[in-house]
Amino acid sequence: MKYWMMAAALGVGAMACAEAEMPEAPEGEAIFAENCALCHGAGGRGDGAIAAGLRPRPSDLTQISRRAGGAFPVAEVLSQIDGYERDAIAGVDMPEFGALLEGDLVPVDTGDGVMTPTPRPLAALLAYLESIQR
Repeated sequence: MKYWMMAAALGVGAMACAEAEMPEAPEGEAIFAENCALCHGAGGRGDGAIAAGLRPRPSDLTQISRRAGGAFPVAEVLSQIDGYERDAIAGVDMPEFGALLEGDLVPVDTGDGVMTPTPRPLAALLAYLESIQR
């Protein structure tokens, strides 16, 4: 693809992202129920239906901010979910959810003031996880 065509395509994608509305927690809650609750539990506390048989047990996702010193670590959570940078835990493989990486892009502030184009389902899940912090 010629440079100018690629630049034009990227510009259109950036404009679409800038115009998109950030999803809210209820949209992410539905995604969580479908993809995460089996291990992490309906409330995200690591007590899902199959959690007892897993070693180590799934994380309590309501404690993410607390474990990070009080602030919700957006970039780290996104990296953990999308598989870019997962903690290596012997014998445990968190599934990769390809569908969360598809769809319209929305701008997400990853904590450094930079708005990062993020697939809407992934941003919705992020909004939900942030909403359940205790």
